[in-house]
Amino acid sequence: MTRRPLGTSLLALGLLAALAAGAVWALRPAPVEVEAAEVTRGPLVRTVLAEGITRVRAPWTVSAPIAGTLGRPPVEEGDTVLAGQTVVATLRPAEPPLLDARSRAAADAMVAEARAAVELAGVRLAQADEALGYADAQLARIRTLAERGTATQTQLEAALRDAASAARNQQAARSELELATASLTRAEVQLRPPGADRDAESCCLSLKAPLSGIVLSLAETQDRLVAAGTPILTIGDLADMQIEAEVLSTDAVRIRPGAAARIEGWGGETVLEARVARVDPAGRTVVSALGIEEQRVTVTLDLLTPPDGRPGLGDRFRVFARITLWQADEALQAPLAALFRDGAGWAAYRIAGDRAERVAVTPGRMTDDAAEITAGLAEGDRLIVYPPDTVADGVAVTVRPLP
Repeated sequence: MTRRPLGTSLLALGLLAALAAGAVWALRPAPVEVEAAEVTRGPLVRTVLAEGITRVRAPWTVSAPIAGTLGRPPVEEGDTVLAGQTVVATLRPAEPPLLDARSRAAADAMVAEARAAVELAGVRLAQADEALGYADAQLARIRTLAERGTATQTQLEAALRDAASAARNQQAARSELELATASLTRAEVQLRPPGADRDAESCCLSLKAPLSGIVLSLAETQDRLVAAGTPILTIGDLADMQIEAEVLSTDAVRIRPGAAARIEGWGGETVLEARVARVDPAGRTVVSALGIEEQRVTVTLDLLTPPDGRPGLGDRFRVFARITLWQADEALQAPLAALFRDGAGWAAYRIAGDRAERVAVTPGRMTDDAAEITAGLAEGDRLIVYPPDTVADGVAVTVRPLP
């Protein structure tokens, strides 16, 4: 039996060991490539985004105080007006209607009747004048005879009574003539054509602006007959505006008056500041674009940014309001994409060296992309976000570099 040299045997054993180690290395699973994010501490804010419109806080609608013909407005939308100085509308009496044939015939008959009544009252007044003259003359004769003693006291008293009665009859006849003359004038007025009694200056009522501001809208732009109470135009102050936003009732219960809000998407380059002024106590059913019935609630926001910080923003403009539901200044937080349900609780994969370590996590309040951590993690921990199914406790991982 031939023996191999000792060195050759050791070399063979080394080669076999190297081959075995290479096989083990080649067959071991490759590390799972993952994305990672750190647990940080900082402000955490929960907001709700709602669509809304701007609204002048106290607009004033100018209405017609009486019925009449409204003239063309002396102001236009966007004009600046001063309280008690700027004329914003003019009203003149309504024109009388045109008479049809039957109505005109009746009006002519009324005029003829009134003229006859005037003539009759004139005749009665003349008779009363003659009677009064006769009574005065008779009184004068009786008084002379009474002074001479040839007329009795009874005759004198009768003459005085007749003279006083004649004077009253004359006054009644004169009043009757005045009444008939006024009736004739009234009847003749009915025959005047439209526009015959118009006085360009004294007939019109000028309405002045009740407050200083901007003309927001004109309800009437042409001459037309209006009834009392008809809206004419609206005036408001663009420096004092609010925002009405529509939110779901499930979000409205978490909004409190005084909460901060940020106004976005209004057309300007900056974000406007606002504050919740009121949450309506009643909601209403609204059908969404997808045909789903939703309960919506109106939230009123006070716009805090001064007018020079929101140039061009006017009344009834569309905006988007991001309303704060709650806010924490120094919260330990982790990406919501790193947490997953673990039975009745929550868990996450923490990167420990080059291995994934499964840890139980207790989250607090959550936003759309982050969660407040109350237990289970510490600041600076690196977590696997969107962990794939190939990740498990103890699995080797490698962090994919961010693009």
